[in-house]
Amino acid sequence: MLEEVERWLVSRSWSAADRPLERLVAAKARDPRRGSVSVVLPALNEEATVGAIVTTIRRELMEKVRLVDELVVIDSGSTDATARVAGEAGARVVHRDAILPRIPAVPGKGEVLWRSLLVTSGDIVCFVDADLKEFSADFVSGIVGPLLTEPDVQFVKAMYDRPFGDTAGQGGRVTELVARPLLNLHWPQLAGFVQPLGGEYAVRRSLLEQLPFPVGYGVELGLLVDALHTVGLDALAQVDVGVRKHRHQDGQALGRMAAAIYRTAQLRLSRGHLVRPALTQFERGENGFVPRTHTVDTAERPPMREIEEYVARRAA
Repeated sequence: MLEEVERWLVSRSWSAADRPLERLVAAKARDPRRGSVSVVLPALNEEATVGAIVTTIRRELMEKVRLVDELVVIDSGSTDATARVAGEAGARVVHRDAILPRIPAVPGKGEVLWRSLLVTSGDIVCFVDADLKEFSADFVSGIVGPLLTEPDVQFVKAMYDRPFGDTAGQGGRVTELVARPLLNLHWPQLAGFVQPLGGEYAVRRSLLEQLPFPVGYGVELGLLVDALHTVGLDALAQVDVGVRKHRHQDGQALGRMAAAIYRTAQLRLSRGHLVRPALTQFERGENGFVPRTHTVDTAERPPMREIEEYVARRAA
C-alpha cells in the first residue's frame, strides 16, 4: 500500500460514533447554506424493505433532530408496491420517467442517481440503497457527518461488515474479485476504501454535478475514480457504520455487475482527460517548503501521416 494511502487511512477514516448527532446538528446550524441534506433512495421492487428505511430516517433524523431536510425515493419502474409503501412511510416518491422526460430513461441504478439531482436541492446528497435490512440511521448521519464538520472533505463512503447469510465477512464478492484488484492495480490511491462499491455515500452537490454518471452497476466505481481525479484523495473519506445486511444477488446477476464494473474501469483507463492536468512541486521558502502548482500541457498533435499537407508532400 502506498504511504500516501496509509496516511489517508489514519486521517480520513472514522467511525459514526466519532460525531454524535448533537455535534452534527450544531455544525449544520452554524452554516445552513452549506449544510442542507437530501437523502435519495433508488428503488426497484423493494416493498419489503423501503418502508422501514424511510420510517427510520424520518423519525431519527427529521423529527427527533433536524439533520435531513429532504427524503426522496426514486422509483425505477417497480411492479410491486414500492412507491405506495415509501410514500406512506413519509418519503416523496418520484418516478424515474417523470424526471427530464425529453431524454428517454434507460434501465440502471446510475441513471436513477443521475436523475435524482434534478429533483433534489440539498447541498449534500446522500445515497442509500433501498434493500437494506435492520437499517440504522447511522448509515446516513455517519457519512453526512464529515461533510458538515470537515470543510475539505467532499465525498464520504460508508464502510461496514457484509455477512453472507450466517457467514461473517463473505459479502461483497464483486468487490473482492473485481473492484478491489482493479483499484489496487490501476488506482492505488483508492486501495484504502473498505467498500468501494457500497451504495451508501454522501457527496457535496458541487462535486456531483461535475461528474459523469455511468448508467448501470458501474456508477459507484465510476464516481469514486472520477472524484479522485477531480478533487484528490484528501477530499475523500470513509466512515464505519457497523454491519450492512441486504438482499444478495445470484451468480448470474453478479456476473453482469462485474462486467459493467470492468467496462466502467476500462473506459476510464482510456480517457486521457480524466488525468488531472496539473503538477504540484515544492520550493523552499523562508518558512519551509512552499507548494507551486503548474498546468501541464496535455494536448497532443496527431500522427503526421494524418495531416493532409504532409501526405500530399510525400506523394509529390
